[in-house]
Order: sequence, then C-alpha cells, then structure tokens
Amino acid sequence: MQHDNLVEIEDVAFDYGARPVLKGINLTAKRGQVIAIMGSSGCGKTTLLRLIGGQITPSQGTGRVAGESLGELDQAGLYRLRRKMGMLFQFGALFTDMSVFDNVAFQLREHSDLPEDAIRDMVLMKLHAVGLRGAACLMPAELSGGMARRVALARAIALDPQLVMYDEPFAGLDPISLGVTGNLIRRLTDTLGLTSILVTHDVQESLKIVDYVYFVSEGVIVAEGTADDIRASGLPYVHQFVHGEAEGPVTFHYPAAPYVTDLRLGEQSA
Repeated sequence: MQHDNLVEIEDVAFDYGARPVLKGINLTAKRGQVIAIMGSSGCGKTTLLRLIGGQITPSQGTGRVAGESLGELDQAGLYRLRRKMGMLFQFGALFTDMSVFDNVAFQLREHSDLPEDAIRDMVLMKLHAVGLRGAACLMPAELSGGMARRVALARAIALDPQLVMYDEPFAGLDPISLGVTGNLIRRLTDTLGLTSILVTHDVQESLKIVDYVYFVSEGVIVAEGTADDIRASGLPYVHQFVHGEAEGPVTFHYPAAPYVTDLRLGEQSA
C-alpha cells in the first residue's frame, strides 16, 4: 500500500556525544511536495537530512521513508531503500575525472543491469531535463557553478527516486542560475511526482517554490507553515530570518563577558 506521507519523522532526538542537536522533531513530507527546512547555521538541518537518509540513527523517536522504519532496517534493507532516494550535495560533488555523461551514468551502471544503449538513452533524457544534453562530453572543470549543480541534479534523479534531498542547492549561485535551479526543482518534483526536501538559507528563492516550510532553531521546530504563513509570521526568529535583519533573537556576537571587563583584565595582566 502506498502511503500519502513519503517521509514521517516522529519525536526524533539526536545527540553528538553530550551535545544535543535535535530535540523532539516532528516532520512529514507528502508525495509531490517541495519541503524546505530552514534555520541558522548549526541548528541541526543537515543532521536531519542524514537521519532521513539513514546515515545516522536517532537516540529517540522514529523515522519512516516510504512506510519503512529506518531504525528497523538491516544494511541490505537500508541500501535497498536508498535506491529510492537521490541526493544533491551542497557544491555538486561531481567526480572530477569523469565526463558529465559518465557522472550521470554512474548510478545506473552501479545499481542496475541495464545494457549500455539503454543507459545512454536514460542519461541523455536526464541531461535534457536539466537543459544540458549538449554538455554531455564536457568535464566538470569546464562547467560553470550553475551548470555543475544542474549536472548533479541530473545524477540525483538518474534512478527515478521517490525522494530527492538537497543540501543548500542555491549556495554560491548567481541570480540567474539560482532562479533556474529553483524552477528546475519545482518542475522536476511536479513532473516526476517525487518529493523534494531542501535544506537552505535562501529564504526568498525557496519561498517561491515550496509547499511547506519547517523552521529549526536550537534543535527544535519553532515554526512551520506554507510560504504565505512564513512571510506573514510575527514570530521574532522567523521575521528576523526572512527579512535578514541584524537585530533579533539570533545575535551577531558570541556570548562573552562585557567588553569593558575584558579590557580591564588586559590592563591588569600587563
């Protein structure tokens, strides 16, 4: 039976040693949705992606993808489930000594028994979907940042996954490439009927394409809602983040003693 919620995270907590990172996280991602996970650096966003991908195990709670509990899968079961997932890394992470074509073909050659002519057709299809069929013979060093990100996206959807996860897909892109990438994520999600989960700092571009947003702060979800809900939010943290304000709950200075106290201590030790 197919579940409407492709991803379900229930009361999940995770610690790095004695340092709690996630605390009681609840999140769902329906099929066909683009979901954004936002928050300041170090709040636990990427850790949440790693939990969904089964790279790490929560210390509390459960995570399910496509109806399967991640904590109950053995290694073979986890690898099988991961074939339903694609991942777009922050800066593409293309194999530098492989052509664009071979980068996209890599997963198909590793995880399928398809003949080479079928792989060729599928690779060209994926590259055409991201507008780069004509760049199939280029090497990664010959690509712009935006082109490399699109090749990485073609690779992420090579196996027709049900879920694609994006770690800062807009980082380092110029305004044109940023808009192209955002539109691609939305269009591919709708066309292929997959679920997309974005970890991102780019509020304005993300709000143009997402169906739902989760805001994480200090390991907990402090706000959630549609793009319109987030834009209209009166919560100080969300308002500061959305509008990029210097003053608010997220401070510029790391906690320290009063500046004058440190100066006096320096004088005393001189």
